[in-house]
Amino acid sequence: MALTHRQSRTLAVAAALALLPVTATAQPTVRIVQTNSAGDNVHLIDPVTNAVVGEITGIERAHGAVASPDGRWIYVSNEADKTVDVVDATLLTVIRKVELNGRPNNLDITPDGRKVYVAIAQSPGALQVIDTRTNEVSATISVHGGVHNTYVTPDGKYAVAGMIGARNITVVDTATDMPVWTTYFDLGIRPMTFDTNADGSTRHIYAQLSNYNGFAVVDFETRREIRRIEYPSVKTDDQTPGHGGNTAHGIAVTPDNRFLVANSSLNSSVYVYSLPDLELVGGAHVGHSPNWVTMTPDSRYAYISVSGNNSVAVLDIEHVKVVTEIKTGGQVPKRNTTLVAGR
Repeated sequence: MALTHRQSRTLAVAAALALLPVTATAQPTVRIVQTNSAGDNVHLIDPVTNAVVGEITGIERAHGAVASPDGRWIYVSNEADKTVDVVDATLLTVIRKVELNGRPNNLDITPDGRKVYVAIAQSPGALQVIDTRTNEVSATISVHGGVHNTYVTPDGKYAVAGMIGARNITVVDTATDMPVWTTYFDLGIRPMTFDTNADGSTRHIYAQLSNYNGFAVVDFETRREIRRIEYPSVKTDDQTPGHGGNTAHGIAVTPDNRFLVANSSLNSSVYVYSLPDLELVGGAHVGHSPNWVTMTPDSRYAYISVSGNNSVAVLDIEHVKVVTEIKTGGQVPKRNTTLVAGR
């Protein structure tokens, strides 16, 4: 039976990935994994050429994606099927669908690759834990409200759940899968990110908030909000309409812990702040409804999904300059992540 063009391209990409040498001197293979919230596919971008080099099909309303630390697997939260779809990153094929107890939003993985934490947004809400050795749900953690986004801290010791309606951040010990503390806010919790201390422990949570053009800073040790950073003011005539409560949506810290990159839907821009002083380095216009941020491992570039443009903007972080825009062909791209294989 003849292969379709899409099948031929997928097999060609898979073959190319499979033939990559994995030796002590080989360079790791990096891919930007971009979901499409209004489609049924996920795209892979090569950050060297900024071209789409792979496509995963058959995942309708993909919400979040995360790659295993060894780059062998991609886990995608599937809103339509209420599953986490496990993708072979070489074949670009779904090999398992893990059933959940409700509609999922974002997800994250521990640095050792042993557990995936899934935000269950559907009431009453929970964190569900997937054991990646069996691809089965191993725990369901009750929290206060439907979970919008969940993250694992860089040291892997905690999973952090953020709630919009319940307006809190709940922190879970990944060794016991038990909540250990909760901090409440006056606004709903949107995307979050972390920076670290010299020993690798978590220093701050940076949390974007509903209808706030900026982000909150939470001291991880004292568990208290210590500061709010508001983006530069935007005149009414310069504001972008149609962003809802996602005034600021998409935030990340560079792997080298030097910069924080944060989106603003209010004026279709992204801002870069230095760390740890949180001084504004600069801003750049990226297009309507910037939604998510992921970084290259060398901390040079940020890939920003631009939902209103059906594109991905590539930002030179240090110079705060958009260097290119990638049209993936996907519909309403939102969450993205970085996959590294062969390291």
